[in-house]
This record gives sequence, structure tokens and C-alpha cells, in this order.
Amino acid sequence: MDYQKILEDIYQEILPYAKEGKQADYIPALAKVDPDQFGMCLETVEGEVYEYMQAETRFSIQSITKVFALAMCLSIKGESLWKRVGKEPSGTAFNSLVQLEIEKGLPRNPFINAGAIVLADILLTELDDPEEEFLTFVRALCGNETVDYNMEVAVSERETGYLNAAIANLLKYHGAIENDIERVLMFYFKMCSVEMNCRELAKAFLAFTNYSPFEYAGYKLSRSRIKRLNAVMQTCGFYDEAGEFSYLVGLPGKSGVGGGIIAVCPLRYSVAVWSPRLNSKGNSVMGMKALELLTTYTEESIF
Repeated sequence: MDYQKILEDIYQEILPYAKEGKQADYIPALAKVDPDQFGMCLETVEGEVYEYMQAETRFSIQSITKVFALAMCLSIKGESLWKRVGKEPSGTAFNSLVQLEIEKGLPRNPFINAGAIVLADILLTELDDPEEEFLTFVRALCGNETVDYNMEVAVSERETGYLNAAIANLLKYHGAIENDIERVLMFYFKMCSVEMNCRELAKAFLAFTNYSPFEYAGYKLSRSRIKRLNAVMQTCGFYDEAGEFSYLVGLPGKSGVGGGIIAVCPLRYSVAVWSPRLNSKGNSVMGMKALELLTTYTEESIF
């Protein structure tokens, strides 16, 4: 499979969409990002790397970090984790308060904001230094010690994060988080602020492609739990556009409002794409198109 040519062909085909959508300008620090950038990197399980355009430009990966947080929480809590957060698609926006209120503080899944805030709370309770241990885990997965938080982004999100604060307060009201609200929110925003590039993301997510047990920085996942993590990515990784992504792309994955998307083709490759312009659902316009074409050209998907 000539993946390099495929990446180049994909870019040429999606150019008509280059000006559609806009970056996440409701977060002031992200509003300053040049929206007309594109990067893509695919890494096979054999270690072959194919990249195109700005694949080594770092960006705020935002909700993609929720997969790392879920992996850590699964390692720590095992199946008891699902008593704190569900595993069903939401069908509503990632920052919806309505569903959380109806379901009395039990987040529908770990990838909507409410679910990820609960994951942050669990890590705060279980770890001595959650900020450092989270970074250590991510750095171990991607093999790069320079990956770090972007505090400008984290502070920017906290200063304008009124809806997330409302979610955290509602969770606290229902007894769904244990720690101080401000502490939980700041840790959540710091996790979302982590900066990586497409190459680092593709490398990090190789751990989730093989369905074989792994251990990174002391965190272990069995084959069964990796399978289950992939299942949650498949059904819940794209907010209320998860069905559309499954239909068009057919891979487990996760998006972030920084414009990044990561997807895994089990036993074959992981692929990361980044383009800051988002559609109305909060997913990268060119990223979605690129991954749809990738599985169309290669005929490699889980279906």
C-alpha cells in the first residue's frame, strides 16, 4: 500500500473544503491559531511513518486527551469505573447540560465534557501528582519528553469556561465528583491544553491498535480493555456526529476542537490529521473528509 501517495492525493482532493468552517474562536487562545493549516501522519504497526504537510506542527489536542485519561482510569479502576460514567453515545452536544440533569449527574460517556470532568476527578483522587503523572503517561506513549501543557490555552479556557463550570457544579450537586470544583476544572483544562503534533499522536495511538496488553509509565491495559476502549471511541468519539463518522470512515477515533482527529485501524495503523476549521459539531472539516477518503482509497476499515 503506497500510503505516502494516498496522503498526497487526499490533500489535493479535499482542497475545495479548505475555507469551510472556522477555528474554535470561543476559546480566545485557539482563536489566534492560523486556521489554514493541515497536517496528516499515518504510522503502521510495523513502524513505517508517512506524513504530509504540517504533520510536525504542534497544536492543542483538546478532547483527544480524554482517551489518555480514560486509559489511565481504566488501568486504575477497572470495570468499577463504569459506575461513575456511562458508555453510551450521547446524541447531544459535547457540552450539554440537559442530558446530565435528566440522568441525575451520571455522564452518558467519558468523552463528553461531563464524563471527562469525572475522569479528571478520579485521577485527582487516585494520584499523588495527577498533572505530572498524566504528562508522564502521554510522553511514554508518544516517546517524546518535550510534550507539555500549554498554560495560555488552559487559562484561556478557564477564564471563559462558564458552561464547563456549570457542568462541574451540577456534577458536584449530584455527588458525582469528590474534589474541589476549581481544582477539578483546572486539571481538566490543563489536560485539554496538551500540545502534540500529528506524528506524536499517531505514535501514541499505536498502543491502541494491536489489541495486545500494554504497560506505559506503570499503567496497564489488558487486551480486553483495549478492545473496550476502542468500542467507546467508535460509538462516542465524535460527540453527536459519531454515527456519521462510523458511516463515512469506519474506524474508532477521537476528535478535538483544536482541529485534530486521531483514528486507529486495528492491527494495521494509527492516523492523525489536523486542520483547525471546524464544522457545526466541533469536528475538523478537512480532517473528516481526509479520513473518509483514506478508508475509501485503502479499503481498510473495521467494517
